[in-house]
Amino acid sequence: MSWWGKLVGGAFGFMLGGPLGAVLGAALGHSFDRGLVGLPAPDEEPLGDGDRERVQTAFFTATFAVLGSVAKADGKVTRDEIRLAETVMAEMNLAPDMRRAAIRLFDQGKAPDFPLTDVLAQFRAECRGRTTLIRLFLEIQLQAAYADGQLHPAEEKLLHGICDQLGFSRAMFAQIERLIRAERQFRGRADDGRRAGGRGAGVDTGRPSLSQAYELLGVKRDASDAEIKRAYRRLLSQHHPDKLVSKGLPEEMMKIATQKTHEIRQAYERIREARGAK
Repeated sequence: MSWWGKLVGGAFGFMLGGPLGAVLGAALGHSFDRGLVGLPAPDEEPLGDGDRERVQTAFFTATFAVLGSVAKADGKVTRDEIRLAETVMAEMNLAPDMRRAAIRLFDQGKAPDFPLTDVLAQFRAECRGRTTLIRLFLEIQLQAAYADGQLHPAEEKLLHGICDQLGFSRAMFAQIERLIRAERQFRGRADDGRRAGGRGAGVDTGRPSLSQAYELLGVKRDASDAEIKRAYRRLLSQHHPDKLVSKGLPEEMMKIATQKTHEIRQAYERIREARGAK
C-alpha cells in the first residue's frame, strides 16, 4: 500500500501532528493534532518505511501549501501560477482524492492566516537534514514564482525568507534560480521543437542551445572538462529519482526528478558534443 493509501486508511503508525498535520487534516477533513512534531535525529541516516512515509507526507503537504503562499506573494494569483500547480499535480498523476487534497492545500497556503513560518520549521525538522530533498522543494517553489515569466520582488522576498528558514544561503538560492531560468528556456525551446514536429531542414527539435546547456549546469564556457563533469555529476546526484525517493520524496513526484535528470544529461551531452568529446 502506498504512503497515501496508508494515510487515508489510517494504517500509519503515527499521526503527523504539528502545523503540517493541522494543514493536512483541514485538507482531508481529519484531525491529526495529537501526533508527534518532527523526527528526532537531524542526520541523514537511512529511513525506515514508516519514517519515509512520514517524510513523504510532510513533503506533499508542504509543497502544495507553500505553493499557494508563493503564488499569492505578489498580491494576486495568476492563471499561470494556477497552471503551474496543476502541472505539478498532472506530472504526479495524482489520484482524484490526492488531487483534491493538493488543491485544498494550495488554497490554504493563499490564506492570510496561513502559518508559513511554523509549517517551514516543521518541514525542515521532518527532512532531517536531507538537503537534496529540501533543494527540490525550493526548486518547485521557484518554478511557481517564475510561472508568469518573471520573479516579482514580493515573491523574491518571500523566497529569500523561505531559504533562510530552511538553511539555504543566498548564494545557493541564486544557483537554484539560475537553474530554474535555464530549465524554463530549455523547456520553451523543447515545446517549440515539438510544435514544429521536427519537420524540414534547420528545424530545432528541442535540444538545448549551447549557452542554455552551460547555464543549466551552472558552469562558464571557459570551464575545464573536469569542472563540467563535476558539475554534471553533482546535479545528477542531487536530482536522482531513486535517491530522492529513498530520502522521502513521494513516489508520485519521481516524474519531476526524472524530467530534471533528463535535462541535465541533455545539457552535458550538448557541451561534450560541442567540445568534440567522444
